[in-house]
Amino acid sequence: MPRPRRRLVSTCIGSVTAGLLATGAALAAPEENRAEDSGIAMGAYLDYGPNGVARIRQLSRWLGGKDIRVGHTYLPGDQWAGIEGRVSFLEDWARWRLADDDRMFVLNVPMQARNEERVSDQQVGRLIRAGAQGLYDEHFRRLAERLVSLGVPDTVIVLGWEMNGVTYTHRCRPDPANWKVYWRRIVDVMRTVPGQKFKFDFAPNRGTDAIGWTKCYPGDDHVDIIGMDSYDQDPGQTFDDQISQPYGLQKHVDFARAHRKAISYPEWGLFRRGDNPEYVRRMLGWIEQNKPLYHTITDYCPHGVWQCKQNPQSSKVFRSAMTPAVPGPVTPTPVVPTPVVPTPVVPTPVVPTPVVPTPQVPTPEVPTPQAPTPQVPTPAVPTPQVPTPQVPTPAVPTPQVPTPQVPTPQVPTPAVPTPQVPTPLPEPSTAEPSPVVPSPEVPTPVDPSPSPLEPEPSPEVPEPGTPSPEVPKPSPAAPSPVGPAPVTPGPAVPKPEPTPPRPLPQPQQPPLNSMQWCVPINFGEWLSKLVGKQSVCVKIDLGEGSGFWPF
Repeated sequence: MPRPRRRLVSTCIGSVTAGLLATGAALAAPEENRAEDSGIAMGAYLDYGPNGVARIRQLSRWLGGKDIRVGHTYLPGDQWAGIEGRVSFLEDWARWRLADDDRMFVLNVPMQARNEERVSDQQVGRLIRAGAQGLYDEHFRRLAERLVSLGVPDTVIVLGWEMNGVTYTHRCRPDPANWKVYWRRIVDVMRTVPGQKFKFDFAPNRGTDAIGWTKCYPGDDHVDIIGMDSYDQDPGQTFDDQISQPYGLQKHVDFARAHRKAISYPEWGLFRRGDNPEYVRRMLGWIEQNKPLYHTITDYCPHGVWQCKQNPQSSKVFRSAMTPAVPGPVTPTPVVPTPVVPTPVVPTPVVPTPVVPTPQVPTPEVPTPQAPTPQVPTPAVPTPQVPTPQVPTPAVPTPQVPTPQVPTPQVPTPAVPTPQVPTPLPEPSTAEPSPVVPSPEVPTPVDPSPSPLEPEPSPEVPEPGTPSPEVPKPSPAAPSPVGPAPVTPGPAVPKPEPTPPRPLPQPQQPPLNSMQWCVPINFGEWLSKLVGKQSVCVKIDLGEGSGFWPF
């Protein structure tokens, strides 16, 4: 709105008056009553140089200790040297900023030299195109280096402010497309400086003005904050008109929200309607409602409320709203000492705690059970009683012995077949068999030889002895069929290895001219198996002394 040249002149004229007001403000509010921080950074444009820095403290006192967190100034736009930051007052602002980490330094930067010389639109168009082509890049690089060197790399840069109006040479309407290119080029150049942390604030005038400000928006990648300068003037007769008008306060908030950007109000204040406390009240309410990143009121006449005495009603509203409530004087309550009545100490009787002995419970000894070894009795295997067969003595006919004159006939010796003695099968038993003691072979008794026969009497044929059958030696697995021997039970012995079967003994054949005659006898199948023989042998002595010897 008001041009910077006018701001500088007005500031110089009112410096003495402001000093007197500051003195009164210092007396009005003690420093210790500091306002609570609502989270919205607040400031004011008080002067472009050192006086502006000094007045921040004075304004804080006037507002009852309100914390002024934003320091706001402008670079002169008459020459490129000023735009490059080659001005001494930047050092004062840098020292103020570095004194408290919670502070914010806001710097308005022109985009063109001769910024307030009423340059024609045709010339402005040529300047915009020159900037878009990079002709002015070096000026902004030097500015960025200057700010970084001063220790304020996080400065908020309000670049080309109020571009939608007609006042400044850096206005947008002569060539909006190249103006956006030029903006982006400046931002890119300044961001290439090492150590920078700048935030770029796009801040048009409220309302349409010469061009709708959204047509000048350079894009989200090159904008960090979307601000708006709003004074009490047309368009809009009331504050509600200022909210709802095209490109007004509501449009500003909605546009920033759509682009996910913070909002700000770098400039606001009274203007063409004079002292308007309602405007001040409504604007402060709007700020509190929409929570901008920061706001700064322009505090010189005709805009201000502290240094300008033309707006007393608005000044009262502003001070009342911004000053924290100061508690009234605290009347100390007299302290009446309470008499201390000593409490008698009653000794607590010491009751000895009876000692209860812990019973000793013996641990029972559990004997280990001795598992008895089961005695497995050896089963007594009964020995089968084999009956001894009664072998009938065969009737042997008495031979007719011829007289000595008659030659003795040759008696052929009959061939006696060898009896096959079957081995009885033992009954199966689960018990371990006891060893069978074989019966010894019993020799067959031989009758003594008879006396020699007298020649005269008939020879007596002695009774043939009963021949003993040849009993085969039994194997360990089968008892002898002839004479079973008693089995004596003994200790358990290892199971003998099976003995291979022995061949059955063949009965001895009597030699030729033997005195033993064997006659085959058929006892039948059952008796033959029982007796084990199938022949009977008779021994006849025909020797010289027998009486039968004819020679």
